Amino acid sequence: MPRVDFDRDLMALQDELLLMGSMVEKAIAKAMDALKRRDLEAAREVVRDDDLIDQKQFDIEDHCINTMATQHPVAIDLRHIVTVLHISVELERMADYAEGIGKISIMMGDEPPLKPLIDIPRMADKTADMLRRSLDALVNRDVEAAHRVCGDDDEVDALYDQVYRELLTYMIEDAKNIRRATYLLWVAHDLERVADRATNIAERVIYMVTGKMAEVGASTY
Repeated sequence: MPRVDFDRDLMALQDELLLMGSMVEKAIAKAMDALKRRDLEAAREVVRDDDLIDQKQFDIEDHCINTMATQHPVAIDLRHIVTVLHISVELERMADYAEGIGKISIMMGDEPPLKPLIDIPRMADKTADMLRRSLDALVNRDVEAAHRVCGDDDEVDALYDQVYRELLTYMIEDAKNIRRATYLLWVAHDLERVADRATNIAERVIYMVTGKMAEVGASTY
């Protein structure tokens, strides 16, 4: 395959990844909106639509494998393909967290949250911003921007700790609050993990550009 065709293939692969990233970002936003508005049908849609994101990840994986098998890329081109492959996995996991928030909304039913949602939506906004900027760093090959994404994970962790302490207080004050407080803890935990995944994406961008793998933020299990 001529170089121009290979470059076009790499660009198509990146475009698929960006589309998947947009799908994930919308899933997180929709899951949070469903939680705030107690919209159970919207929550069910988030759960159903997770299959579409799973399929997109499979398609990207197939594309990556086919490109590596037929083009035998080396150096930066190989790192680019491997990075796209790894990022698609991170995005699929993010979508699972959005699905998890949708399922929590369904479990809650028509019951309102234990307390007004303030810090949890802030966590959601911050994680969505980290996701967008990590993918922008990929497109622009911007190592400094990727490092900034990694640094922002501390802010999300601090918000999570704040939510945890507040909800723990509710539990201690009245055992009847435990169930509803636990629902919100699960949501906060899912969002904290989304931020970790965005950090992983940024780390992969740094690897793609520099060829050096270094853990500069949170790791995931």
